[in-house]
Amino acid sequence: MPALADTLVPWYRRNARELPWRAEGFGAWGVLVSEFMLQQTPVARVIPLLDAWLARWPTPTALADDSPAEAVRAWANLGYPRRAIWLHRAAVQIRDRHAGAVPRDVDDLLALTGIGDYTARAVAAFAYGDRHPVVDTNTRRVLARAIGGRAHPDAPKPADLEAMAALLPPSRAEAAVMNAAVMELGQVICTARSPECDACPIRNECAWWAAGRPETPDTRRKQARYEGSDRQARGAVLRELRGADAPVPQPRVLADWHDPAQRDRAILTLLDDGLIDATDGALHLPA
Repeated sequence: MPALADTLVPWYRRNARELPWRAEGFGAWGVLVSEFMLQQTPVARVIPLLDAWLARWPTPTALADDSPAEAVRAWANLGYPRRAIWLHRAAVQIRDRHAGAVPRDVDDLLALTGIGDYTARAVAAFAYGDRHPVVDTNTRRVLARAIGGRAHPDAPKPADLEAMAALLPPSRAEAAVMNAAVMELGQVICTARSPECDACPIRNECAWWAAGRPETPDTRRKQARYEGSDRQARGAVLRELRGADAPVPQPRVLADWHDPAQRDRAILTLLDDGLIDATDGALHLPA
């Protein structure tokens, strides 16, 4: 469906939200940091922390020269705090392997800690303007509906990149805009729960709409509830250590937690992930 670009690119240019990482001259480091932060985190929560992060660490080297503990502390309420450690490690690798400049090559980007197919291609396409298919959850949903006629996408697979590549215009600049346009369509119109099909610019080309919007099965694995989960316990441990002025003896960390075994699991997994350290039986953020 190459003609989709003829509709979506102009639609995006008229309707795209003004977001920091879309501003002219935002830079590859800003794009990389924003992509780390946006993984499973709403835009509204990301923007203020992104601004603060880039003001404090305007380059990869600035972050690499600071401690991982400061990265974890600055991650605040973004969730999935492993991303802070991964971003710090990626910054060290950029400093040491690439002279402090975010690489442009997709393979070089994939070699950095915490970067997968989506983030590598997003940086190459959106920061450097190279022609690569960029596929996130929103893109997969648009492809599933518009091309596959299904209400829900499958789990991520390599064929998603091929499907998106088939929609890209030949021009590098237009291809980058098309990637952003499909993502934007999925974020604001072709949403998971309440798609606004009447406002969709590609409704007449959409296989799902043509089929009467059938409620096909969602075969993706569901994420466990946060409330009462080990993830919640991990977050509580990190909050306590972020606010501590000195290492906290392990028995005093979440001493009143309702499930001591869960607390202990949370501490062990945080230690394994490098998000906290232990010194002489006391816990603290990584040095």
